[in-house]
Amino acid sequence: MERADEETGEPSGGGAAIRSRLSNRADPFLVVCRCFSFVTSLIAILCVVVNVLAAIRSFRDSHDLFDGIFRCYAVVIACFVVLAETEWGFILKFSKVLEYWAGRGMLQIFVAVMTRAFPDYLAQKKDLLLLQNIASYMLLACGLTYFISGVLCIGFLKRARQQKEISREQAVKDLEEIDRRREELEQLLLKHRSRDDV
Repeated sequence: MERADEETGEPSGGGAAIRSRLSNRADPFLVVCRCFSFVTSLIAILCVVVNVLAAIRSFRDSHDLFDGIFRCYAVVIACFVVLAETEWGFILKFSKVLEYWAGRGMLQIFVAVMTRAFPDYLAQKKDLLLLQNIASYMLLACGLTYFISGVLCIGFLKRARQQKEISREQAVKDLEEIDRRREELEQLLLKHRSRDDV
């Protein structure tokens, strides 16, 4: 094995050094995007919870049937926001507009407005009204951030960097496969030489 390294002039473990250099670099921009997506998912889940509580109170108190139905729609659309933030391939294929950040932002703004709508009858329920306000304004802020970032083409930049990261991961896998194959061939060569020596 040392002989093969002397012949090629490469230091032993050269492939491992390249692999570690390629695999250890995490793109800070993508890390920030993933964190923002995670926070947005949590806020959308909070909107789901708030709308479920409001729907339960609407149906239980027989206050307003239409408000209960409206809240059910808000729950479904907020769940769709959570699924869009996971960037699951099926969801993005199903609704291409959510691949673009401006589209996601508009959907989040819509859910925030639906969560904030009809607060009048909740005046006596201060806790739910406060939770509704917090959830809706936080999702509104996320939606505006997504929309402005989408207009500035930051989503395109993210997709390009993701593609680059996928290419890098594929290169690391290819290097590992080549390194493994090289080791197998060296072992076969050593066995062949030992047979020839005998």
